[in-house]
Amino acid sequence: MKRPYRFIDDIATADAAFEAWGATLDDVFTAAAEALLAVMLVHPRTLGSVEREVVILEAESAEMLLFDFLQELVFLKDRDQVLLRTNTIEVAARKDGCRLEAVLIGERLDYARHELAVDVKAVTMHRFKLSRTPNGWEARVVVDI
Repeated sequence: MKRPYRFIDDIATADAAFEAWGATLDDVFTAAAEALLAVMLVHPRTLGSVEREVVILEAESAEMLLFDFLQELVFLKDRDQVLLRTNTIEVAARKDGCRLEAVLIGERLDYARHELAVDVKAVTMHRFKLSRTPNGWEARVVVDI
């Protein structure tokens, strides 16, 4: 199965970068969350679905909502030592901005089972972008590691 994201090697020396895409906003948010997980875990498929977290976020734009969503995943990793992926997600445009409601699943870090690649400290605004394309949506994300 082809991944809906790819890593970019030539954007930043001390950071990790990726592009993610999807036909809808829901799809590109999910792909970006998977790419973020793949930055942190060598084998993301080893992540179980023991933990469940509901996240509701609002922002003035879809771009800022994606930024906040990815930052929330990093925050939950740091606060609770839990890695999460999107189970269900709904991104909706509203008059006053955008809203996201997601059910995330995953599990607490288990260093015996989860081979960590790098520790993501934060999502950065450096070259951060969410844009509509002829095929849907595309995001570019740089994370501080």
